[in-house]
Amino acid sequence: MGVKFKDIVNPKPMEFKGLKGKVVALDAANVIYQFLSSIRQADGTPLMDHNQNITSHFSGILYRTSSLVEKGIKPVYVFDGVSSYLKKGTQAKRREVKEESEKRWKRALDAGNVEEARKYAVRSSRMSSGVIEGSKKLLNLMGIPYVQAKSEGEAQASYMVQKGDAWCVGSQDYDCILFGATRMVKNLTVTGGRVNLELIELEEVLQRLQVTREQLVDVAILAGTDFNNGVKGIGAKKGLKLVKEHENIFNVLKHMKIELEVDPSLLRDMFLKHDVSTDYKLKWKKPDKDGVIDFLCAEHDFSEDRVLSALEKLKKLDMDQSSLEKWF
Repeated sequence: MGVKFKDIVNPKPMEFKGLKGKVVALDAANVIYQFLSSIRQADGTPLMDHNQNITSHFSGILYRTSSLVEKGIKPVYVFDGVSSYLKKGTQAKRREVKEESEKRWKRALDAGNVEEARKYAVRSSRMSSGVIEGSKKLLNLMGIPYVQAKSEGEAQASYMVQKGDAWCVGSQDYDCILFGATRMVKNLTVTGGRVNLELIELEEVLQRLQVTREQLVDVAILAGTDFNNGVKGIGAKKGLKLVKEHENIFNVLKHMKIELEVDPSLLRDMFLKHDVSTDYKLKWKKPDKDGVIDFLCAEHDFSEDRVLSALEKLKKLDMDQSSLEKWF
């Protein structure tokens, strides 16, 4: 979900050629959820193998990742760790939405309303532990590195961009700039439709809005984040106006004579002082051709011809260590 900054952030359109030769840190939860939601049959049923195991995410990881590599991009996936207790409310609401959507999906299927069924099916997508572990296994076989975050994957990916180990975060959520990512790119792995990449640069956002990063976080807290509900009636535009007028969230709350359900200092620290892993290693390897075919084709019923075609695109990863180091 993330913070709703659409009204105050103006992304710049960009082309894939602008990412050639760049390392991109992909927010794994965000990206894989996109695959689970969008890669489905006409009636919303996800792709499955003969054992009824969902394989939509495997399809997305293989074909979209190989496509990125073919364009000269070096992807690294970043997985969530243990979520903060502050996120429990958001997670509970999401579960409710998914459960209700699943019920409506089944009702629409029974009624023969395919279009309605697909709409609700997309909203019912779930990220199980099996989906996560299977995704990691496939990435290993493909030679694509991944990093395990201590907590929020977006925070870890943003840290990697700050350190210069990645050029941008690939995500749909504006939270990345709150976590300090100097650059983020939206729509990088959206399947289907035309290419519509959007670049957001933190420094440009801060200069245009004439705020500090701390103030931008304050705006988000007022509007609502994954860690708090925000203040009723305050969106990004109004929050921005209030923060600029009163300097910080503490003065805004004092002026409005209200209290948040969560200490704003704790919420600030979630974005400004998030705990991240610093000992990760990024190494791209030659794909394990036989391993990928065995995993996807023998275990999960993928077409061997299509898998081999995707593996052909991954040949750009087949380089010696001295060549790999030139990417940094």
